[in-house]
Amino acid sequence: MSHTTLQSPPERGGDRPQAPGAGARLKDLARRALPKSYLILVLIAIIVIGYYVSADFLTIRNAENVIAAASIVAVLAIGQFFVILTGGIDLSVGSILAMSTVIVALTLQSGMSAGLSVVFTLFCCAIAGFINGLLVVWLHIPPFIATLAMMSAVKGFSYIIQSTSLIQILDQSFIEAFATGTVLGVRNPVVIFIVVAVIAALVAKFTTFGRSLYAIGGNPEAARLSGLPVARNLIITYTLSGLLAGLAGLIAAAQLRQGSSLIGVGYELDAIAAVVVGGASLMGGKGDPISAVIGVFVLATIINIMNLVGISSEPQLVIKGAVIVIAVFLSSAGGVQRISGFFSRHFGRGRARPV
Repeated sequence: MSHTTLQSPPERGGDRPQAPGAGARLKDLARRALPKSYLILVLIAIIVIGYYVSADFLTIRNAENVIAAASIVAVLAIGQFFVILTGGIDLSVGSILAMSTVIVALTLQSGMSAGLSVVFTLFCCAIAGFINGLLVVWLHIPPFIATLAMMSAVKGFSYIIQSTSLIQILDQSFIEAFATGTVLGVRNPVVIFIVVAVIAALVAKFTTFGRSLYAIGGNPEAARLSGLPVARNLIITYTLSGLLAGLAGLIAAAQLRQGSSLIGVGYELDAIAAVVVGGASLMGGKGDPISAVIGVFVLATIINIMNLVGISSEPQLVIKGAVIVIAVFLSSAGGVQRISGFFSRHFGRGRARPV
């Protein structure tokens, strides 16, 4: 009796998943790092242009001025980033920043210690952000309208409690903490925004809260059905935006040494523009805090160059608007895909040839 030997079928390459090779891993790493690399290259190119158009651009004094001014918008933009990540928008951050300068100036003038004054100011600004979150989540008011109403209310409140044209800040400990002081030779405003940016990046990438914001921005209904606390996280996000707007206001108040309801005019647009230039999508679910900060410095450097070469404020607004339109086209309107598709159709190797 013959015995039949059973042989297993030969293994095919597609039957067993293969571990990604070094080349694939490097390609994936490059793909994830590309937006930041692209922004850094853009920033370097702008710096080179500034060097050639103005001899004063690369001086230490000018660099300190750019970084000091950008530190305010950077803190503001990080809070704005988290709101935009969820698919919302916060138009009230400029007014909350102004309110922060007024409250801290009034409390310091009344004799309150710098520490208590800072805590009380940040608490008030966080409450304003918390109300934004309640309007969006509980009353289902669109974020644009809710924060627009808060912008008007906070601006009016700041003007009422200010009662004078401006309030001088003379407390040296406060000024040193948020303006003139240094840590290892680095000015405190720069240290503050670096610490905030690092914490924000860690939260966005490595925490459940941060990952849930990406899910909410990508598809809120799917995030809710999957069990994520969408309402709670949205309220926390708007509260955080108000808190960081208050922190940016403390830096502005210390640098200007005064509190005024007019200080924050236009800051909300600068923060939104920086986040968009940094690659975040206004539809939500895309971007990262570090890219938003780089976007701040891209815009701040462009504005600084225009100031050095003597361009007046009106053409500056036109140029800033053009930069924002291009950034929105590339990040939110599928501009990258359209451009790559155009080149693939007209210049790709696989283009069909007529017979």
